[in-house]
Amino acid sequence: MRKTLLIPALILVLAGWWYYQDVQKQLNLPLKIDGPEYFSIESGMSLLAVAEGVATRGWFDYPFYLQLAGKVRGVDGLIKAGEYQVEPGTSALSLLEMIVAGKVAQHTLTLLEGWTFNQMMAAIRENRFIRKTLTSTEPKRVMAGIGYPGYFAEGRFFPDTYYFPAGETDVDFLRRAFNKMETVLNEEWRGRMIGLPYKSPYQALIMASLIEKETAMADEREKIAGVFIRRLEKNMKLQTDPTVIYALGENYDGNIRHRDLEIDSPFNTYRYKGLPPTPIAAPGRASIRAALQPEPGTELYFVATGENGRHYFSHTLAEHNRAVKKYQLR
Repeated sequence: MRKTLLIPALILVLAGWWYYQDVQKQLNLPLKIDGPEYFSIESGMSLLAVAEGVATRGWFDYPFYLQLAGKVRGVDGLIKAGEYQVEPGTSALSLLEMIVAGKVAQHTLTLLEGWTFNQMMAAIRENRFIRKTLTSTEPKRVMAGIGYPGYFAEGRFFPDTYYFPAGETDVDFLRRAFNKMETVLNEEWRGRMIGLPYKSPYQALIMASLIEKETAMADEREKIAGVFIRRLEKNMKLQTDPTVIYALGENYDGNIRHRDLEIDSPFNTYRYKGLPPTPIAAPGRASIRAALQPEPGTELYFVATGENGRHYFSHTLAEHNRAVKKYQLR
């Protein structure tokens, strides 16, 4: 009698052991995907629905195993909503761990140094992973929408590569970029040279935007900053072409003509002394630092040489005129 009962019990044990081994094997095999895939989990979605969704896509043939693994581990109610990036080699078990940990996919958007506010907003509008909640891209309404009414928008958003999950709002994205610019500007302001002709960090930001648009050469930024600072100190007009281009807006066709230098705009530094009223683009940290740590010297002029974006710097107007004749009128 005892022997008769032992055989079925042994069969059950062996069957259970086989089933356990098969569950573990299937859960640890790579999902059936050939390349990176995205999988979205809606708020309130159950683990059963997730498992069935994975099976429906053809990634995994045993949705019950995935649900069972969640119950055994006590995490079936802990899955996090969001979009997940699933790479080749990911197993059902590692997918479960990913969605319990909430390791949602991170997308990127790079705001480039020297971009205008309009260029930045166009990039945000075109990014399909950012959720659009702002009803207008008009600068004043955007600044009010992100909680900074009365602030000028140009140049206030730090150029950088930003990571974010799918569905992040344009408001949250812009707040991050705005706050990062504030942080960087204040950090660099604390290390500024003594005696600079700025009344506030904002004026340094304006100067940094001019430097950003004048040169892409790292070794010229401080030198150009020095020229602009000395011109301000001598009550000379800055006479920088990027401000004219900014003033022309959509009317700029790639060439600056003599009549353009007379355009009546507060941004036209050929017509008005001092800094323009706002930045003309978003400067990076290097240009902000250059504005606050300019290179000493006596140069008051510079002109593009047409050679790899470089400039020739002059101490006197006569020297500058010769350089213009050499590099611009040839």
